[in-house]
Amino acid sequence: MEKFKIEIWSDIQCPFCYIGKRKIEKALESFKEKDKVEIEWKSYQLDPEAKSQPGVSMYDYLAKRKGQTREWSVAMHKNVTEMAKENGLDYHFEKAVLANSYDAHRLIQLAKTNKLGNEAEERIFKAYFTEGKDIADKKTLHALGKEIGLLEEDINHVLNSDKFGENVKADIEEAYAIGVKGVPFFVFNRSYAVSGAQADDVFTNTLTKSFEAWEKN
Repeated sequence: MEKFKIEIWSDIQCPFCYIGKRKIEKALESFKEKDKVEIEWKSYQLDPEAKSQPGVSMYDYLAKRKGQTREWSVAMHKNVTEMAKENGLDYHFEKAVLANSYDAHRLIQLAKTNKLGNEAEERIFKAYFTEGKDIADKKTLHALGKEIGLLEEDINHVLNSDKFGENVKADIEEAYAIGVKGVPFFVFNRSYAVSGAQADDVFTNTLTKSFEAWEKN
């Protein structure tokens, strides 16, 4: 049976993407036709050139990148942590490890081929924002992949090659082509879009409206 598709462009290192994940899940919880909905996660990198820097403070990194003070950075991260908490998430930026998310995205692409894309997104988000794990570390990614049920030989093959790298790049190029300026970016049946972790009713209303239009066709 054909399903109504929601495509979500997301970066594992984007705090608003994890919050956005909770918001779309909340909208689907109360949606009567949720069994007819399919979610597809799409790769996106906010900073493809980022270098992994274990041991560097997230507060100092963002302050330097934005030309602001450490105090400004701490306050901003505190606000995001509170927003996450309101959505049932537990962020610990003081433990966050600066990392390039490319290999994590490749692991998620592998998971998608096993219908475990959502599980991969959830586990890696939690590893990064809550547990302070290094999501560029191959041993860490290997362990996370096994946790969600991926085969060890498949994980090894991906992490010891550039397999699924083209998929990651294709998702990012597609995002640019359709005008995505930032993530999370939600596309409902290629007809409606929501940019960012907006208010709950925005997701509920867009889901309802786009689904009704899809059913009529």
